[in-house]
Amino acid sequence: MKSRKAHRQSTAKKRLDPQAEALLQHMAQSNVPPFHTLTPTQAREVMGRMAALSAGPKVVANVENLTIPGPGGQIPVRIYTPQGDGPFPILVFSHGGGWVICDLDTHDNLCRSLSNRACCVVVSVGYRLAPEHKFPAALEDAYAATQWVANNANRINGDPARIAVGGDSAGGNLATVVAIMARDRNGPGLAYQLLIYPVTDVSSPNTDSHRNYAEGYFLNRGDGEWFCDSYLNCEADRLNPLVSPLLAQDLSRLPPALVITAEFDVLRDEGEAYAKRLKKAGVPVKCTRYKGMIHGFMSMDGLLDQARNGIAEASAALREAFLTS
Repeated sequence: MKSRKAHRQSTAKKRLDPQAEALLQHMAQSNVPPFHTLTPTQAREVMGRMAALSAGPKVVANVENLTIPGPGGQIPVRIYTPQGDGPFPILVFSHGGGWVICDLDTHDNLCRSLSNRACCVVVSVGYRLAPEHKFPAALEDAYAATQWVANNANRINGDPARIAVGGDSAGGNLATVVAIMARDRNGPGLAYQLLIYPVTDVSSPNTDSHRNYAEGYFLNRGDGEWFCDSYLNCEADRLNPLVSPLLAQDLSRLPPALVITAEFDVLRDEGEAYAKRLKKAGVPVKCTRYKGMIHGFMSMDGLLDQARNGIAEASAALREAFLTS
């Protein structure tokens, strides 16, 4: 007789999107090692190769690489400008990767898609990575980049009155906290938050999604703990609302938000809990769970139909927010 855990896992596998299941099987057959078994440099190389295989090429009217001043030195940014005259609304985007891996290149195609589909300038932020740079280095860079965008919108053919923040996974965490910081530090004013399977609570990873999808669904629990250990200075940082925004006492007066989660993702429950907290605080929010999907799916539009659906939803939400801001 199957154990209760084995039965639950078997039932869950049947609900996986067939394309996601095929991807996971390919990864297993290719012996892709878990990130936490590698050095940060090795993990970044593996992630770079995976990203190159899972995205589809897209043309954007203009792409420019810049460096802008930040608290720890120069911050690399990549600026995507769509076809048209402008000035365009702006999305300041922070990539995922557990604050440790990923970069401007791994999220290049996603940013191109959002720029084209939302008809906005996307400023992708190459924030400092852990463990070389611990908390709050990445957050300081993300906030500094948002301030720079607000102060230099004309330089990038953007509209300073229509700025959104966004990101996926750890980048969703940074976007979430930047929105809180902007509120508490009197700016810059933000029109929207695009939060794609965001990290919102690392204080006690004991949700149903953490238990049920801890292994075998791309992002596993061991990787998550390795990312946190690399990013944080000490265990007390886990309780800091600038790391775990779900623990923030006040989530009122924040910009409207779209929270996207994936059904088979350890981060699903904390992302949805954050959306509920926003709604309770009076913030307009929509939360969409993509059934059958795994962590990271939005960057895999070359492989997953649902990724294209997610990009379409995110882009439509941004367009609407920019029209009404």
